[in-house]
Amino acid sequence: MELPENLRKRLEDFSRNVLFDPNRSHTVTKEHEPFVLNDKRILSSLHLQMSLYFNLWFFPFWWISEIVMLNLKYPFLPDYYKFILVTILIVMTCIEAIRLYLGYSGNLQEKVPELAGFWLLSILLQLPLILFQLFNEAILIQPLERGVHIVLAIFILTQVALGGFTALRDLVRHTESQFHLRQFNSSPP
Repeated sequence: MELPENLRKRLEDFSRNVLFDPNRSHTVTKEHEPFVLNDKRILSSLHLQMSLYFNLWFFPFWWISEIVMLNLKYPFLPDYYKFILVTILIVMTCIEAIRLYLGYSGNLQEKVPELAGFWLLSILLQLPLILFQLFNEAILIQPLERGVHIVLAIFILTQVALGGFTALRDLVRHTESQFHLRQFNSSPP
């Protein structure tokens, strides 16, 4: 069953305006730019978007369990580990909020800088911090804590390996080809 042409056109326009930034796109007219291909492929990564979505819903559960576990083991920790764990919790909370925002905006709006920032925050900050909390036995890791750290580490590894790298690579390749096409089109006759 196929939708009527009028309804299909309205749904396409609606989804384009809701999901993508209308200020960023420009229409391609054949009389002004004959060599630019009208490439309307969506380059957003579905795997990355699904992982970001589930990570967004899991993060409050991780945060609450982290606060409860830190409260339970706080009196038994040495002073330097108390400081380290509180600092890591604050830093990871701030970074995770920024990282998820950059991942969403970079993936859905197909923006290279936001997606690159998401990828770098994931690799350079979140992954080492979560691995420190997962494998350092001196911080008295509790079973609930180990479980939520494993799930968050899987989310981060999935987003780094499958989603972030491949989505960023494909988006950069597409942007590069569009740049070369525009250079070719703007050269003097």
